[in-house]
Amino acid sequence: MALTILNNISAITAQNSLSNTQMNLQKTLTQLSTGLRINSGSDDAAGLSIANGMQANIAALTQSQQNANNGIGMLQTADGALSQVTSLLNRAVTLAVQGSTSNITASQATALNNEFQSILSEVTQIGATTNFNGANVFASNTPVSFSSTQSSLATTTALTAGESVTIADASTGGTFIYKAGASNTLADLTAAIAGAVTDGTLSANVTGTVVAGKFVIGETAGDAGITVSTTSAALGAMVAAPGTNNTNTVYIGDGVTTGAANTTIVTTINALSSTSLSLNTDTLNSATASQTALAHVTAAITTIAAQRGVIGASVNRLTAATAVMSNEVQNLQSATNSIQNADIGKTVANMTQYNILQSTGMAALQQSNQAQQAVLKLVQ
Repeated sequence: MALTILNNISAITAQNSLSNTQMNLQKTLTQLSTGLRINSGSDDAAGLSIANGMQANIAALTQSQQNANNGIGMLQTADGALSQVTSLLNRAVTLAVQGSTSNITASQATALNNEFQSILSEVTQIGATTNFNGANVFASNTPVSFSSTQSSLATTTALTAGESVTIADASTGGTFIYKAGASNTLADLTAAIAGAVTDGTLSANVTGTVVAGKFVIGETAGDAGITVSTTSAALGAMVAAPGTNNTNTVYIGDGVTTGAANTTIVTTINALSSTSLSLNTDTLNSATASQTALAHVTAAITTIAAQRGVIGASVNRLTAATAVMSNEVQNLQSATNSIQNADIGKTVANMTQYNILQSTGMAALQQSNQAQQAVLKLVQ
């Protein structure tokens, strides 16, 4: 082998090997500090792509589980309320049966009817106030009309100067404020609402009109919704009319596929009130009226039972879907771990190997540099 001084090949070889060892040692230390085998695309491009896809899958399924649990919570809230309504209606059956006999006094019939009417009011109250996450359970949270609490109104009913009516329309994003002047009537308010529709402040379906002695501000069902408030004593507070039904819609998807792989579980929850149960006109003022009320209450109990059956079936379906998704998440997480997570035992063994190689590499580089000094002996 020729003696040369311009290139120390052994030193270059030792240096390259030491550089590779240090790079591998740094990669191993990174894996130990993060617990991940793949910390960048250069570590395993294919594995990173697969793991990220699985993580997106896991995220979608986890949120779908939460969607299902929220849906179950709403349905169970509805079921609990309907259970209480059933108890109230069972008491109403007792009262109706008692009122159907002819051997009670007028005062006793009045007492029975008073309790019966209280039960009907409570049924309506339950339907109007049962909420889940800020939304009414038994009716759409987007009212389609508002009615005045004052009745016996007409288009000629006078408004007091300075009183106001405010309509906020979510469809247009506009807010209409009507302030009554001297001698203004409900006919003027109706015309002003029509003008706001014309100029685009309110959507085309918003109207104001007198219906059965009450002033009603409404729109077509399906619009984004209006909100009405007033300071008018002539109108009184404007009360929202609840929607006919509410729909509990739960979306379940895996975040990867489309179409049939994604499911929307829809449960229709019927509006709940004495009117929706066809009980609002019933009384127990007489034996005949009580017998009619008894038939209506019995039918209402059957209706409630059917609704609870629909709700129960949906709860079971959502519960089953949650169990399946939980199993999917578990298996996907296991697969992701096998791809992306570092084998700590193997990584520690690699670190030990590279530490030793780094020490021997440094020694070899030192020796190769000293070996080059032998050339000096030839020129002494």
